[in-house]
Amino acid sequence: MNPNSPSPALVKTYLLGLQARIVAALEAVDGQSFIVDSWQRPEGGGGISRLIEEGNVFERGGVGFSHVTGRNLPPSAAANRPELAGRHWEAMGVSLVLHPRNPYAPTVHMNVRFFTAMAEGQEPVWWFGGGMDLTPYYAAVEDAQHFHRTCRDALAPFGDDLHPRFKKWCDDYFYLKHRQEPRGVGGIFFDDYNEQDFAHSFAMMQSVGDHFLPAYLPLLERRKDMPYGERERDFQAYRRGRYVEFNLVFDRGTLFGLQSGGRTESILMSLPPVVKWRYNWHPADGTPEAALYTDFLVHRDWTA
Repeated sequence: MNPNSPSPALVKTYLLGLQARIVAALEAVDGQSFIVDSWQRPEGGGGISRLIEEGNVFERGGVGFSHVTGRNLPPSAAANRPELAGRHWEAMGVSLVLHPRNPYAPTVHMNVRFFTAMAEGQEPVWWFGGGMDLTPYYAAVEDAQHFHRTCRDALAPFGDDLHPRFKKWCDDYFYLKHRQEPRGVGGIFFDDYNEQDFAHSFAMMQSVGDHFLPAYLPLLERRKDMPYGERERDFQAYRRGRYVEFNLVFDRGTLFGLQSGGRTESILMSLPPVVKWRYNWHPADGTPEAALYTDFLVHRDWTA
């Protein structure tokens, strides 16, 4: 392979394998199988959505693969790259969100993706994007540390600057401006990544995808069987509302999918099944619920 030539076929092979590996590992934890929903997109392309609902561990979880094409870039994709307007495009990726039933087990999101924009007689413009982030309800320092250290390890072979850069990008991106609070304890996030050459950039994206299970499964195993009651479930549902607000108001992937005529069920399978909102509610000082805000919904270096 020419390291400077993008190879969508290689990326697709990797992504399909990643989806299969992650689903197999999650099924082993839950004991229930994911349903498989293959779909086609009239405008071009399709995907495979793999979903679990009312499982033994996961109240809802989705691991989706998509490979879609289009004739013109939607506004969300061309907003920062006006020179790409009018190009036909190809996008593929694996995206997942897992909502465990146990309030002590954190919600997690991960995605890795590849995008190419093409025009007759011109070199293709391509980049990778992705990342992973953790959204706990009853948070633990050791969980945040393990997750962030694994993210750091995923990026370490590709330059010492990547982790602090992508960690800050994640902190800035997964931030609810109207609430003035982070969505969770963060992780890493990157977009428009095409540094050095295709081989280098692809290897970095693969490392992020490959480190998801080591980052998350130990936390899930540690928390999934902890005892809880209605108080914890109620707070979990309230905090899940923040997740919904971010995905529907700010998330670029959601906007891109809907604006490009994507499959609504697959795009919105990240939303939690049980959610609550309350008017002007705040947890009482000194409670475990208040600790989430004071100790964890703050930007800090969790790898130290």
